[in-house]
Amino acid sequence: MMSRYCSPLLRRISLQQLVRSQFSVPSQAAASKLTSDQVFARESRYGAHNYHPLPVALAKAKGVHVWDVEGKRYLDFLSAYSAVNQGHNHPKIVQAMQDQCQVLSLTSRAFYNDVLGEYEEYITKLFGYDKVLPMNTGVEGGETACKLARKWGYKVKGVPNNQARVVFAEGNFWGRTMAAVSSSTDPDCYEGFGPYMPGFDIVPYSDLGALDKATQDPTVVAYMVEPIQGEAGVRVPDAGYLQGVRDICTKNNVLFIADEVQTGLARTGKRLCIDHDNVRPDIVILGKALSGGMYPVSAILADDEVMLTIRPGEHGSTYGGNPLACKIAMAALEVLEGEKLAENAERLGKIVRSELSQLDDNIVAAVRGKGLLNAVIIKETQQYDAWQVCLRLRDNGLLAKPTHGDIIRLAPPLTLTDAELEESLGIIKKTILSFL
Repeated sequence: MMSRYCSPLLRRISLQQLVRSQFSVPSQAAASKLTSDQVFARESRYGAHNYHPLPVALAKAKGVHVWDVEGKRYLDFLSAYSAVNQGHNHPKIVQAMQDQCQVLSLTSRAFYNDVLGEYEEYITKLFGYDKVLPMNTGVEGGETACKLARKWGYKVKGVPNNQARVVFAEGNFWGRTMAAVSSSTDPDCYEGFGPYMPGFDIVPYSDLGALDKATQDPTVVAYMVEPIQGEAGVRVPDAGYLQGVRDICTKNNVLFIADEVQTGLARTGKRLCIDHDNVRPDIVILGKALSGGMYPVSAILADDEVMLTIRPGEHGSTYGGNPLACKIAMAALEVLEGEKLAENAERLGKIVRSELSQLDDNIVAAVRGKGLLNAVIIKETQQYDAWQVCLRLRDNGLLAKPTHGDIIRLAPPLTLTDAELEESLGIIKKTILSFL
């Protein structure tokens, strides 16, 4: 089934019709000379139809730019959903990956290796937590946090066995595993995948009163929340919300889990988004830019009281904490710190919001965000929607993606220069004004 965010024309064309209308699928020998249409057709023929990509076929990337198979250059304003905060193919991260993969890539956790402890020491000291538990993907980080919170609830808080509850914010998005969809309020995410994970509750986002009421239940062990909701359309909470979350969780003896998979690692103008409010969660989930886009790497950070409730054999991953991932993650973090990418995101983000807020309000309803995680809310009409704006942005040399029909998320690599920002804003303004 095609996405509800398609243009009206695309809604009338089935994927099967699209395949038949394209060139025949080329042989492997001809793969290096594919046209964009052939790339689209091959994926539609052989791949599951669980995504609806913007129609552009990318073949190369460097820094803030990507190139399609025909050689056209684009500014990347999605950054692989903030996985490439350090820019595409950052040379320091590439070098770390090349060096380590020639020595030792994977041992599993059946044995010790000489890199994992180095990484664990580096990341825990950088973020100020006692322990780290390494995994691979962001959704695994979320799953791990939920498991850890339940275990803490039984062993420390004294919740009766099999009664632990975790509270989530309405509009959350942290992946598409069964646990993640069970906590979702988006029908596109959860519908058709029941029965759902028990023990999950939902409260409105940025509503401290509702959170306080929900967490007074003695069986609640944690509240998991994104400091800014990315997939929901870059929803920024009210001022003081995160401090309120911290206070309520402390009062009600509930763990505060910050999902920083997308908002963390310099994206919003601080090392972590929670740093804007000077709060310290009990568990922090990291992913995406933890590898700079080179490899799946995620982690959760917590202190001993929480982390050491899990014992050997109770949680793990074949690839989690492998030497290659550890070296890549250290290099990725060193780039963020050494190149002061949080400071760059903070400075350029203010320019983005200031410039785009001046656009014609007949088209743009609002602009919001922090750092270089921003969104433009488009006033939909019968003539255009956010999808069509993104198609025209693509034609003009900039790639972005709509979310929830009327919202365009703008999240370029944090290595963006002033000159590249000026070029990008010129394209965005020209494109949006072309719909007047």
